[in-house]
Amino acid sequence: MEIKAIKVSGKHQVSIENTSIEADENECLVKITRGGICGSDIHYYQHGGVGDFSLQHPMTLGHEVIGRLYPSNQTVAVNPSKPCGACEYCQSGRSNQCLKMEFFGSAMRNPHVDGGFAEYVKVTKDQVVPYDETMSQEVMAFAEPLAVAIHAVNQSGGVVGKKVLVTGCGPIGCLIVAACQAAGASEVVGSDLSERCRDIATAMGATSVLSPMDTVPDLYLKEKGYFDVSFEASGAVPAFHSCIDMTKAAGALVLVGMRPGMVDFPLTKCLAKEINVKGSFRFISEFETAVRWLETGKINPLPLLTKVFPFTDIIEALDLAADKSKAMKIQLSFED
Repeated sequence: MEIKAIKVSGKHQVSIENTSIEADENECLVKITRGGICGSDIHYYQHGGVGDFSLQHPMTLGHEVIGRLYPSNQTVAVNPSKPCGACEYCQSGRSNQCLKMEFFGSAMRNPHVDGGFAEYVKVTKDQVVPYDETMSQEVMAFAEPLAVAIHAVNQSGGVVGKKVLVTGCGPIGCLIVAACQAAGASEVVGSDLSERCRDIATAMGATSVLSPMDTVPDLYLKEKGYFDVSFEASGAVPAFHSCIDMTKAAGALVLVGMRPGMVDFPLTKCLAKEINVKGSFRFISEFETAVRWLETGKINPLPLLTKVFPFTDIIEALDLAADKSKAMKIQLSFED
């Protein structure tokens, strides 16, 4: 089958290319209808790589995609993870740590793993999660980032009845805010430099918001902190420090945001306060949970949606997505 796909080949080198695709008896084809642009897509576009992984050859972008099974036309969310199922991590229920993971739109492996920004993609049958066809594409295209947020909440050990801080209210941070509310937190405070991001965090369910440029309320710093659980979703060192200061002794801090070379770890404070610091990377079974939460309306992600572009306008879409003063989440439509 001849299709069009969005390929990145280097810094500011993104184009729509003709390619071919075929599925074997163990795979299925999905006609992609909608895709969300993630921060990693922007990094590949702007820098030709992500972190320590640079492009070695052209790669199809995208991992936040939904579509319709071909030829049945069943609406499905596409899980971009393809773990091996056999390594020690897969066997122990931690497939997100798979030693041979093939993840959509990633240059971590060579040859790179093509992503989902294409007219059709081929996947294994367990990578598709059917959902009610009456649901809007705008909502369901948030399945992958919501799965990241739900996994972070699970990594915290639970938030029922707890006071929660979320630093960095971009798309993932705001989805963590919403996931914490849905999971029973008693209070969720969002923190971000941007007033626009703080407003969206409020729309996503934050009980209050604060700016790190303002004086931190004494309540949050008294004695040994205020929050039972903190989520650091910005990747900024100052935000990490503020989480350590505001998290209660014996509380949990979940690291979600990534930036290359993140250092300056306040080890003494973590040790003295016995803070449980945990990383959170992608997701496991949370992908299907995210689909169900969106399908049932448990989470409304639409305050995050800035604009939808036809996939043929990929350069304009990426440029807007990269402008954090104007955009939160940009989606691409692959339908005529």
